[in-house]
Amino acid sequence: MELVGRMPHVIRLCVCFTFFITVARAFYLPGVAPKDFFKGDPLKVKVQKLASVKTQLPYSYYSLPYCTPKKIVDSAENLGEVLRGDRIENSPYEFKMREPQMCTVVCHHTLKAKDVKEFKEKIDDEYRVNMILDNLPLVMPYKRSDMDSLVYQHGFPVGVKVQYGGQKEQKYFINNHLAFTVKYHKDEETDAARIVGFEVKPFSVKHEYEGKWNDNIRLTNCDPHAKRIVTGNDSPLELEDDKEIIFTYDVEFQESEIKWASRWDTYLYMADDQIHWFSIVNSLMIVLFLSGMVAMIMLRTLYRDISKYNQLETQEEAQEETGWKLVHGDVFRPPINSDLLCVYVGTGVQCFGMILVTMIFAALGFLSPSNRGGLMTALLFLWVFMGLFAGYTSARLYKMFKGTEWKKITLKTAFLFPGVVFSVFFVLNALIWGEESSGAVPFGTMFALVLLWFCISVPLVFVGSYVGFKKPAIEDPVKTNKIPRQIPDQAWFMNPVFAILIGGILPFGAVFIELFFILTSIWLHQFYYIFGFLFLVFIILIVTCAEITIVLCYFQLCSEDYLWWWRSYLTSGSSAFYLFLYAAFYFFTKLNITKPVSGALYFGYMLIGSYAFFVLTGTIGFYACFLFTRLIYSSVKID
Repeated sequence: MELVGRMPHVIRLCVCFTFFITVARAFYLPGVAPKDFFKGDPLKVKVQKLASVKTQLPYSYYSLPYCTPKKIVDSAENLGEVLRGDRIENSPYEFKMREPQMCTVVCHHTLKAKDVKEFKEKIDDEYRVNMILDNLPLVMPYKRSDMDSLVYQHGFPVGVKVQYGGQKEQKYFINNHLAFTVKYHKDEETDAARIVGFEVKPFSVKHEYEGKWNDNIRLTNCDPHAKRIVTGNDSPLELEDDKEIIFTYDVEFQESEIKWASRWDTYLYMADDQIHWFSIVNSLMIVLFLSGMVAMIMLRTLYRDISKYNQLETQEEAQEETGWKLVHGDVFRPPINSDLLCVYVGTGVQCFGMILVTMIFAALGFLSPSNRGGLMTALLFLWVFMGLFAGYTSARLYKMFKGTEWKKITLKTAFLFPGVVFSVFFVLNALIWGEESSGAVPFGTMFALVLLWFCISVPLVFVGSYVGFKKPAIEDPVKTNKIPRQIPDQAWFMNPVFAILIGGILPFGAVFIELFFILTSIWLHQFYYIFGFLFLVFIILIVTCAEITIVLCYFQLCSEDYLWWWRSYLTSGSSAFYLFLYAAFYFFTKLNITKPVSGALYFGYMLIGSYAFFVLTGTIGFYACFLFTRLIYSSVKID
């Protein structure tokens, strides 16, 4: 008996321990501590993946016949990296700290017809090669015509395609010579240096040499002793069958004033930075102004209504009730498909908790971009943990609707949303696997995701539901009549479909500017690390969803329509419809995707994102309306 009495304390301890382990695992940043290098220390370059904004299908670096080391070794990867399609491996590119190299030969190949075809396909699809040095990604600097400062692109192109004779003849040239620049910040006292930049300029070079090839042969067009670095402008290397190809590289070391703590600033810089900041501030001011007006109007109107209703009661006037007070006997009547509403509200709380905690940690700087896959890993683990709150919320709401089968509602909460997302993800992964892309999630990782779902998330949902259902039922502020009241004919602008679609415009307007930069970072392979402003936008979204739902709910009740439960959820949740439309607009105006599989991947993943956004915003609107109705009906005197 004593143990049973202490069960809530045991559950709290388990929850706290689970939360600690989850946060520690999700936000642990391996390998981000600074490394000191002295002159002559070996620097090993790692290859990451071949990526293209045209196909959105990543491939392993060694899927092309590039130079390979004696033994290919995979680096340890976290769950987020695997889901992103990252495959980090060692490479034959090796430097020595602060010791320049010129025209170092990596390997010598004779391309077969199959190799040439593979290279040409990757050049057609605009694939770029990604590498890493000391946890810094390789970038290629270039200068835009409309900007004075340099802009950096991730990786370098596999090659270039040139059109001849009015586009009738095409020639392909491979980038086989890489001019690396390693920037370092030197400590004058210890002579140690830290790497703060990793840049490259690729060239297509037709190397020349005398005699037969051997490992010690000297290239006549690139003499390191004469310190003459080849540029490749005069004799590019064309891709042809049975063509000889020599891969070479140069390394130059440059001392930089950039400190190690600021070395990621180059990668996080956005080309449209001023436009980005101005747009966010402008959106913030507009939404805050509208929110202030809506709040002021609602407070004044409600204060007048409540004062009038209470005054009528005190004077005992025999006047007929009008407005929202008239439906007090039906406003808390359980809705149709109340089980499904409980499931979606619980899932929305799960999404809200996951996003809120992740965003707080990211805004505080815990999710460093140097921890590749850290953001996705954090989202997954927090989603699993937040199943506790999903079960608790759905069970509490289910009991308020006089439900008795709490295990049934628990199973729906644990499997409906994750099941839909996993099904779509499984189909998309099958398409990626069919393209033989490294972005396909391996069977072991897929099995790990299923284990996280069934062995951790589902039990936590059950624990939350058990605790929530044991709590006393939420009491309604007014009694519900046995016979439902007939709803009068509504004006055209109070039509449910019209009102729901109108309600989603303002929440979408609060985030669509930020959405552009998020889509750009995801589909154009750029870093996104402005989580401080994203957190402000998230707060604006919460306020906007709550206020627009309350306003439309108030108008609905004033029209004597008491079916507000589902409409409050769908009003703010309809913003997901506009999000998906904007995603389609972005696809046709900003992206250059032509392959059907790539298009299916884009719309599949955006469908998952829009579905999650629907659940999130719908739950915010529902709870805002739920608290609003309880507040106003508990503020008036009702016989």
